[in-house]
Amino acid sequence: MIRTLCAAALAAACALSPAPVPSPSSPSEPGGRCAPATAPPPQPPPPTTVNTLRMAYHCVLDHYYSGPAMDPRELLKSAFSAYTQDLMRRGADRPGLHLPALTGDRDGDWAAFAKVLGDGDPAALRAAITGMVDSLQDNHARTARPSPPPDGGPGDGPVGTGIAGLSAAQGPRFDPAARPPLFITRVLDDSPADRAGIRPGDIVLKVNGIPVFVGDRPNTTVFDVLPGPSVRLTLKRPTSGQVRTVRLVEGPLDPPRDEVTSRKLPGGAVYVKLPGFFPGAADQVLAELRDKPEAVVLDLRGNGGGSPREVTRLLGAFAHGKVTSYFCPLKGECAANRTDDSVPLLGARLVVLTDRGCASACDDFSAAVKGLRLGTIVGTRTAGAVSGPAAGYLLDDGTVLGLPKVRHLGPNREMIDTIGTPADHHAPMTALALATGRDPGLAKALDLLR
Repeated sequence: MIRTLCAAALAAACALSPAPVPSPSSPSEPGGRCAPATAPPPQPPPPTTVNTLRMAYHCVLDHYYSGPAMDPRELLKSAFSAYTQDLMRRGADRPGLHLPALTGDRDGDWAAFAKVLGDGDPAALRAAITGMVDSLQDNHARTARPSPPPDGGPGDGPVGTGIAGLSAAQGPRFDPAARPPLFITRVLDDSPADRAGIRPGDIVLKVNGIPVFVGDRPNTTVFDVLPGPSVRLTLKRPTSGQVRTVRLVEGPLDPPRDEVTSRKLPGGAVYVKLPGFFPGAADQVLAELRDKPEAVVLDLRGNGGGSPREVTRLLGAFAHGKVTSYFCPLKGECAANRTDDSVPLLGARLVVLTDRGCASACDDFSAAVKGLRLGTIVGTRTAGAVSGPAAGYLLDDGTVLGLPKVRHLGPNREMIDTIGTPADHHAPMTALALATGRDPGLAKALDLLR
């Protein structure tokens, strides 16, 4: 996938918003705390230091929803493991570098840990921050470090290969449960991939000469290479069986647009494609349904999420007076999210199309439809990438940590994160169907509506 669009998908899935927690000192001051990320990170990025890692450590303990109850030793262990692994990969391991004895005392353990690191290795420190956050096992807990702008300057816009969707996507990540074949689901117009003749449905056999599957298991090493600036793909066209190898070099792309599209279906139903729960998305969908059709097929496949407010507003068109989900702190009462009853009811039958790319707010919407019995879900299980909304916190090297302050539960207080919402009718997209313009999910939806 392209680097810029992947980053956009991560931001949408995290639904980052400024944190209301004040910072006692500037993040650039030695010993300062992480600050709410209310402005873009600095360019060029400042160097990563041991103090940056210290800030990340305290930021998780202070602001992650379960941080106050965490054992700080586990955070430091994960950070140290990532730190040493990065050194070893680069042949830069140091003799005598070992994890000190830790007692569980937050400040005392950090002091011992920092003493072992000394001045620290900047690249390994960045790996340590990522390892620490990854150890939370929370798909909305992320790190994002600013990258230098393209050669032409910050106004150049996004760059990438133009491959904007893969069948193995699970929200913004690759699906460990993916099965072969791996095929391309979306190609951006006038992109390097488009100009190279790559089309949706093309099966990816190899990346840089490495098979994408070993037996029926995805080769994760290959998936790490895909977002790179230059990649060599061995592709198979499902309609003809033709195999060819294409080298792609990333180039400028037209920024993706937030846009709802619709069309009438046989029998009077209306098909609506909603690519994300971006600001104003619900009202765009409602505008497409202003004639109040008898049935709606809402396509959420590949929807990376967005605003929970858009979810409750759109659900208000199908039910009133319902709890759609809960946001729960570590301790205390959960806050109920409810349908927006200011939205007039449509009174229409609803079929929702989902896949593993339906994540975050899309998970939230699908779980509400399923749990409240508002409609039928067709396709495959959703991504299961729906922790609580994350807030962004800035470190002194420009890294932003996305940390949820609450966790998400479904309308019946069920856990959706890591599990997803199962489809009522299994109808996955296939490479051949995509290449020939057929849609198994939509076909099944029409059968149900008949």
